[in-house]
Amino acid sequence: MAAALLDRFLNSDSGKYPADFQNIMLLMGGSGSLTPAAEEFVWKAYSFGKQAHQGQLRKSGQPYFTHCVEVATILADMKLDPVTISAALLHDVVEDTGYTFKDVEQEFTKELALLVDGVTKLSDIKFRSEEDKQAINFRKMLLSVADDIRVIIIKFADRLHNMRTLKHLPAVKQRRIARETRDIYAPLAHRLGMYRIKSEMEDLIFKILEPKAAKDLEKLIPKRQVFFEKYVKKFLEPVIERMEQAGIQASYKSRFKSHYSIFRKMRDQNRPFEDVYDIYAVRVVVEKVEECYSVLGLIHSFYTPIQERFKDFIAQPKANGYQSIQTTVVGPDGLPVEVQVRTLDMDQTAEEGVAAHWQYKENGIKSSQDDIDQQVSWLRNLVDILQTEDKTTAHQFMDLLKIDLYKDEIFVYTPKGEVRILPLGATPLDFAFDVHSQVGLHCIGAKVNSRIKPLNSQLESGDKVEIITSDSQKPNSSWLKFVKTSKAKSNIRKWIKGQEFEQSLRLGKEILEKELRKIRKAKEWKSLKNPHLDLKFASEEKMIASLGSGHRTISSILSKFFPDEYISPRQERSESQFAESFLNRARRNTRGVSIHGIDNMMISFGKCCNPIPGDPIIGFITRGRGITVHQKSCETVGSNLTEKERIIDVDWAAARSQKFLVRLKILAQERKHLVRDVTETISAYDINIDTLSMKVDGDVVTGLVIIEIEGVKQLDRLKSKLLASNGVISVERE
Repeated sequence: MAAALLDRFLNSDSGKYPADFQNIMLLMGGSGSLTPAAEEFVWKAYSFGKQAHQGQLRKSGQPYFTHCVEVATILADMKLDPVTISAALLHDVVEDTGYTFKDVEQEFTKELALLVDGVTKLSDIKFRSEEDKQAINFRKMLLSVADDIRVIIIKFADRLHNMRTLKHLPAVKQRRIARETRDIYAPLAHRLGMYRIKSEMEDLIFKILEPKAAKDLEKLIPKRQVFFEKYVKKFLEPVIERMEQAGIQASYKSRFKSHYSIFRKMRDQNRPFEDVYDIYAVRVVVEKVEECYSVLGLIHSFYTPIQERFKDFIAQPKANGYQSIQTTVVGPDGLPVEVQVRTLDMDQTAEEGVAAHWQYKENGIKSSQDDIDQQVSWLRNLVDILQTEDKTTAHQFMDLLKIDLYKDEIFVYTPKGEVRILPLGATPLDFAFDVHSQVGLHCIGAKVNSRIKPLNSQLESGDKVEIITSDSQKPNSSWLKFVKTSKAKSNIRKWIKGQEFEQSLRLGKEILEKELRKIRKAKEWKSLKNPHLDLKFASEEKMIASLGSGHRTISSILSKFFPDEYISPRQERSESQFAESFLNRARRNTRGVSIHGIDNMMISFGKCCNPIPGDPIIGFITRGRGITVHQKSCETVGSNLTEKERIIDVDWAAARSQKFLVRLKILAQERKHLVRDVTETISAYDINIDTLSMKVDGDVVTGLVIIEIEGVKQLDRLKSKLLASNGVISVERE
């Protein structure tokens, strides 16, 4: 179907290209610079996309395909390759028309189809929140980077054009999209070195989120710009003359910083516009690297450098590939001027970042995949994390992403002199994980510049770091409080989750085995084949671990296979029946009560206070029932103190090593892992859990737990520990 429609469209065009397509060709370098096959490929994508979006309109009323053309135009101006331009023309075909991934693959290539698929949103999935939707879309887009970095480049152009046309949307939606662009897209463009895209995005964001400040600044800049242009000419005159004498060929550029950058500088430094001088920069572009340093020497011979503002990013490139010598000097009339000196290749990389590696040349792609991988290694690391942590929550994912987006850099060295780029504030532990995940997991200490330093100490540029490891060392949750890199945080969380799973699995096995013995179904359970599949678990281990973590109850699992054991009356016993059953069992576990050392007298227990072995008790002679045993603090006994002749001293007839059953009622806020935390706290005191029941009512959980204890002192310590647990409201004896 697609082929027939495309043929009709191509044949009706009579070979004449429309103006917008001709503009794309011109920006790519003109028809003469493209091979005939490349030009035909892009035209086919243009024709296919135009037909697919036929009849669709944007909020502005324009044909929808104009958006696709504008996205392709942005990328053509960056001199991207024909496949990327074609994917831009088709980037909304799968999402917004009846065509599928397979249709695109059959009509074009799998390479192009994968680019389109990577950009396509997950529009048919229901999300619990806007954060979930945003996180899943970003996750999908970033995972596509594992195959092709161009997915993000197309997405940047798509978002940039959407930002240019936001005025046609409601104000609330404008601000939401602007905030998302500010928080994710602009920082991501910066980390990929795409300065031109990032700067325009920020200026568009500025107009939407700070409209008054943006208008005020637009009025102030023109006059300052006129002054600046005259000043730069005066500044460069002696430099150009000396460079010509030295035979150095160069081009010169000057630029105002973006409006948003100026606003941020005014806000952060609390200065009025008139007092901000370093808002413009002079750029000198030469042919060779060695000429960069020659030009630097010439500039410093005319103007005094400000030492703390000198940076050599040629010798030590930034993580996003940026290279340039940056120096700030005191120019004519005492005004500071920032000067950037770089080669033409460095200039292209500084403007276009990673996109510069995909710029089209007649002989093919400019750079190898190794060059690209080296420039975006941090992004590759993030992709690796996403591929191994499919259970990362939306909040955790966005946190990991923002860690890598919002950071300044420091340069530290291994003992062999290898450079490692880390975020400002990074610790020796971040360095250890950057070297290798196993080095980080077993890191026990570090030498910084040959001196032992704590793992949470902050590194500085130029530090030489040596990591000390031990096979016995294991991570702990406190590490998460001070590590700065997403790689370190992810690996620590992954290890902790693994340990939690092992603990849940161990506890789950105990719960399962005890319940199977109780209902006498251990043999029948062993004969079942893959019971986890009936309950939609990936493995039997995960099913059993769900018991230990509290995600599933034992009855919800076993009732599937042994329904007769979990009929309604069994499940819905009243609390009074539960209590009576417990008390009877607890009392049977003792050797009774002794009266003046005489055992096995006719006794009963007061239901008013439910005395348990280990409690201080007293006997009350009751007509017809022998002796009724109460707690000494029982109000019933207190009200009968006038009948002193009926009060008798009694004691539990139990050995010191004997353990008693005690029933606790726990009231807590409903939260994840509550059951696991309660059971682990009890187990930490070497206390056996006989029975556990949890009931959820709204946000409150009522837990009834029967445990075996050695005495009241042990019970008091346990109650104090349980009360200290997160969300526990009260712990009471029943």
